[in-house]
Amino acid sequence: MQKLSYATLKEQNYDGYLLESAPERVLQFGEGNFMRAFVDYFIDILNEKTDFRSKVVVCQPVGTTTGAADRINEQEGLYTLLLRGFQDGQKVNKKRIISCISRCLNPRRDYSKLLACADNPDLRFITCNTTEAGITYDPSCRFSDTPPSSYPGKLTQLMYRRFQKFGHEKGRGFIILSCELIDDNGRELEKCVLKYAHQWDLGAAFIQWIQNENIFCSTLVDRIVTGYPENEAEQLAEEFGYEDSLIDTGEIFGFWVIEAPQSLKKEFPVDRTDLPILIADNHRPYKQRKVRILNGAHTTFVPGSYLAGQNIVRDCMNDDVICSFMNQTIYDEIIPTLDLPKEELLEFAASVTERFRNPFIDHALLSIALNSTSKWKARVLPSLKEYIRRRGHLPACITASFAFCIAFYSGHTLTEEGLIASREGNDYTVKDDRNVLQFYFQHREDSVEMLVHEVCANTDFWGEDLTKLPGFETAVCGFLRQIREKGTYEVMKSLLSQES
Repeated sequence: MQKLSYATLKEQNYDGYLLESAPERVLQFGEGNFMRAFVDYFIDILNEKTDFRSKVVVCQPVGTTTGAADRINEQEGLYTLLLRGFQDGQKVNKKRIISCISRCLNPRRDYSKLLACADNPDLRFITCNTTEAGITYDPSCRFSDTPPSSYPGKLTQLMYRRFQKFGHEKGRGFIILSCELIDDNGRELEKCVLKYAHQWDLGAAFIQWIQNENIFCSTLVDRIVTGYPENEAEQLAEEFGYEDSLIDTGEIFGFWVIEAPQSLKKEFPVDRTDLPILIADNHRPYKQRKVRILNGAHTTFVPGSYLAGQNIVRDCMNDDVICSFMNQTIYDEIIPTLDLPKEELLEFAASVTERFRNPFIDHALLSIALNSTSKWKARVLPSLKEYIRRRGHLPACITASFAFCIAFYSGHTLTEEGLIASREGNDYTVKDDRNVLQFYFQHREDSVEMLVHEVCANTDFWGEDLTKLPGFETAVCGFLRQIREKGTYEVMKSLLSQES
């Protein structure tokens, strides 16, 4: 069977959209599944629906000598994307061949070619997802490194070459769209670049050019991407009539918020499509919405649902009690703490249930439960505190979710892999930072009251003493006693008849 290529598609009389040649106007650091199912998909749509007409040069951020670069180049940048899930209550399975990528560079092998991209007058956009660890300042990086180990170091060298080539011309800087999952990703990337500019003595004129001629955009990205469908690959190849080693899969839902001036739309014409991309003055309210509602929902119902006998998210959504508990948490206790227009919050909340019901994704509860302590602090604690501030009393479901976490972490044996706990006579492994697991192991024989007190008072976990929240410690004790007597499922059921 032939490999996916432009020639193969011509032989098949493929009549879908393809862009075989266009100026390379986008440089992308990150060749992984997420960027190809998210950013490159959106660029491909922009190419089809508007005059954006841009090819993407992709660079592996991790300079391994082998990897995706060869596979991408062998297929001329082409790959098949499947977006699957529920949309407006209907099961959806969309296939699209993405043709916006021109080539992929490996920085260890092709670093001179990467730097040469700065000489291309058409290049205007830089997109990146180098993982949470990618935007870091490593002072050991030197200007003479080819390449520097850090992504910001590579970017600084690229920008300096751009400055040397076009620094005297207005409008030749870059629009940088940072997609890493860290707070204020664009601002943090700019800070790193400026540190290198100072460390390497690249001059005041270059520093001024960085700040005046480039836009570092912080963004929020939202799409679950499941990557290469290993179990379906052979069947899909038969269906497609070609081999594709880069098949990518993800959920149908997607949302991209880019913090930038509205003038960005002149060059990045998202307003001329129906793409779920928002150019906003401030991306933070949308990030807060995602973290509090979607991620917060996961963290509040997953530990309790696992203890109730469930294993994957979709099955939880098919259980009336668990799904109702989750919805009551979202609609009655989380949404009232947020300040975006209520219609937007309700629309997003409705999408969460559809996304969790996705029949194409087996999202394991134990995977979501990884590092639940820090997740509860970041995703749920702000809702708890804001609810108390606005309503003057405790949110029952959120408070119960804290007890669910304690029950989930109540293990009996500490190993190198994690803390071993039991569910209905069968062992499971709790995974978290070592200090968290050691804490719960040390307190495994505590009474309910002592355990809850020690957890609530642990400022290393929460950044504050939660025993100071009026009534919280007592309420958690009550829920934990109920969990040990009746189980988490009965606790959820009992809360559904209560008003928050």
